Amino acid sequence: MITLEHLTYTYPQASQPVLNDLSLEIDDGDFVLVAGPSGSGKSTLLRCLNGLVPHFYGGHLTGSVRVAGVNPVAESPRRMAGIVGMVFQDPETQFVVDTVESELVFAMENANVPPADMRRRVEEVLDQLNITPLRQRRISTLSGGEKQRVAIAAILTLRPQVLVLDEPTSQLDPQAAEEVLIALRQLNTDLGMTIILSEHRLERVVQFADRLLYLPGQGGDLIDGTPQEVLRHMPAVPPLADLGRQVGWRPLPLTIREARRYPPLPLKADTGSPAQPERAGEPAIRIEKLHYAYGGTPALAGIDLQTWGGKVVALMGRNGSGKSTLLKHLVGLLSPQSGRVLVMGQDTRKVDTEELVKLVGYVPQNPNSLLFADTVADELAFTRRAHSLPDHDPGELLKALHLGGLRERYPRDLSVGERQRVALAAILAAEPQIILLDEPTRGLDYAQKGLLEEILHAEKRAGHCVIVVTHDVELAAACADRVVILADGQVIEDGPTGAVMARSLVFSSQMVKLLRDERYLTVPDVLRDLA
Repeated sequence: MITLEHLTYTYPQASQPVLNDLSLEIDDGDFVLVAGPSGSGKSTLLRCLNGLVPHFYGGHLTGSVRVAGVNPVAESPRRMAGIVGMVFQDPETQFVVDTVESELVFAMENANVPPADMRRRVEEVLDQLNITPLRQRRISTLSGGEKQRVAIAAILTLRPQVLVLDEPTSQLDPQAAEEVLIALRQLNTDLGMTIILSEHRLERVVQFADRLLYLPGQGGDLIDGTPQEVLRHMPAVPPLADLGRQVGWRPLPLTIREARRYPPLPLKADTGSPAQPERAGEPAIRIEKLHYAYGGTPALAGIDLQTWGGKVVALMGRNGSGKSTLLKHLVGLLSPQSGRVLVMGQDTRKVDTEELVKLVGYVPQNPNSLLFADTVADELAFTRRAHSLPDHDPGELLKALHLGGLRERYPRDLSVGERQRVALAAILAAEPQIILLDEPTRGLDYAQKGLLEEILHAEKRAGHCVIVVTHDVELAAACADRVVILADGQVIEDGPTGAVMARSLVFSSQMVKLLRDERYLTVPDVLRDLA
């Protein structure tokens, strides 16, 4: 089905190839997961399969690529679209029209599919992806998981032989991610479709794949095999596999069910209830009866919430539950329609936004909205000038975020994970007392996520108030003192991280699911108490 022989590719102006002498074969009907650190070439490999590399990105390519007997380098992207369908990280970038059914029809109209065939294909993909109730909906009203399934359905109308997806769950809550992955598995098992996807959050995906490709980057050799085989050799792995490697489980478990087949771990007896979080002094943030609606559709419905300095709070919930809307109120981007928001004792409706941003550092889901300077170093310097802070060499901060080698690079040319870290560096350069992060692990590999965890712990030790909106339950398990879960614009859970995760069926770390004990949020927690 797919053959790569000695494939080497270098982006324009790059000094080193991102793919170097890569050779592999993928059989018809395989479900392949592509993993590796940020910048290792995962997205580039996917783009080679449909000809976006080099047709759209330019650069220099040597070696050969064959997909279903066709050379993507020699063929037009239009023809390759009928062979390889690709879904990008952000499905919204692929939508052209307003409604679901119109979007499904659009690509077929451009491909001159006969009207009778169009109707049949629309009905088929609606059923295959379980989105028939959405057919008349406006795409703007869909949740993240619904948008992802609509994007996949639109690609399937062209009947591709291969479906390629670049981090399809990166913006989805755990439940929505599972819905998308189950739909992909059904396409693979029921229709025999070849599925190739890249992903950083392997704990979500690895059990669905029958093959794992690990691209180590920096000239390292490809590791190719079953998930259990490859996970044994990867430097960073999902928590369940990490625990399995630490305690000697063979084969490595990919699911909680598989892990429970091993004998119970000899953990120390529970010596008492976990300490309750301290709440000293005035809260850094106080939210009272907050209501907000978009065009008559409620987004926040009577939120009451307080947070203190020296704590990390994880704000969780399904896509569309109101998390991002709540954060925007804290930085003055939205104003309460009812109720009030106090930040460091000041009512956000009575404080100039310019003054508020000196107290609050905010990194949105899309960091591009913060990046406009010519270099990474200039981004940080501009932030300090805007906050009337003296000039300061950004070297230490950039080094702490593993950005030291990028200080003279143009920020928008960087990878998603690198842009995320540059935006965070720019915010931290302003020395805010409150830090708000909206989905900060998007595009980050395990090593970079570990770095983020260290930074959040450092901000906590400095007495700062940190609120993280995240679907990444493992990040919350590692960093958060407290978890707040929203649903339909209301707080439905609020408490210490272990207690909330132990009660939740969805927003729970792998260790809590495995051991059913709120003391054990992460692998280090478990190893600490092994008898």
